[in-house]
Amino acid sequence: MNTIPSVDLRDYLSSDPAKKEQFVRDLGGAFEDIGFVALSGHFLSESLIETLYAEIKKFFALPQDVKDKYEIEGIGGQRGYTSFGKEHAKGRKEGDLKEFWHFGQYVEDNPKLLKEYPSNVMVTELPQFNTVGKETYKMLEKTAQYVLRALALHLELEENYFDDYIKNGNSILRPIHYPPITEEPKNAIRAAAHGDINLITLLMGAHGKGLQVKNHQGEWIDAIARTDQLMINVGDMLSRLSNNKLKSTIHQVVNPPRELWGKSRYSIPFFMHPISEMPLNCLQNCIDEDHPKLYEDITAGEFLHERLVDLGLIKK
Repeated sequence: MNTIPSVDLRDYLSSDPAKKEQFVRDLGGAFEDIGFVALSGHFLSESLIETLYAEIKKFFALPQDVKDKYEIEGIGGQRGYTSFGKEHAKGRKEGDLKEFWHFGQYVEDNPKLLKEYPSNVMVTELPQFNTVGKETYKMLEKTAQYVLRALALHLELEENYFDDYIKNGNSILRPIHYPPITEEPKNAIRAAAHGDINLITLLMGAHGKGLQVKNHQGEWIDAIARTDQLMINVGDMLSRLSNNKLKSTIHQVVNPPRELWGKSRYSIPFFMHPISEMPLNCLQNCIDEDHPKLYEDITAGEFLHERLVDLGLIKK
């Protein structure tokens, strides 16, 4: 497979059962084959996207000392600002050529999780920044909920199987800035080859070259979406749960050609996480003689902790 399949969420939401079934088949097939799909018909409006990009560009353009005051010690980068080069891919020492921000869950009706999750960090210099971040978070979470409902049907589960696990889940919205490259990178790229930790990732900003996906033949292919599409991929948690029926595909963000080194690149992934108690034990209906159980039982919270240690964001 050398292209990323496209689907339209409006087919799943339509009152036509045939369209809904086709969406489930196409989505499930894409996630079994390449682990990525380009989705249109999501809940983000064009004006919301434009406003969000304007706000994050303003934030990353702030003086470094201003941004630095939003880098909060002791929370593994889960909220607020993470400075350039601090995060690296699993198994690598070189920091990725990026800086980023984290918006986290807006907990409703759950005092326990309200205490457990770090608070979102307010940027006083930009009055609209947090408002537009929250609205985008909510619209992406809503989109992800329907994608997971379709995947539940594909996995022969109850349609609402994921609903209680993702309500108040530990999801993250991450605006990323890849600054202009000013000198020959020393064995570093904008985002080294990695798989995502979470259930699914919804990515804004995959409209130009840079994001690449590794197919089954070990070839890197460009993953480019239309401006009205989100790129969605399977994370390691969903791969574990489905006993690798759904593929968490290795992907990377490569450095641009030298003539484009002077340009910034922005992308905004939404990492859909469940609550930490969710069991990621391989589903029984994904295990058979030809597909023996591949993974040990673990909860989402335990798995996330392991991976944050691997990424260098928290200490053992």
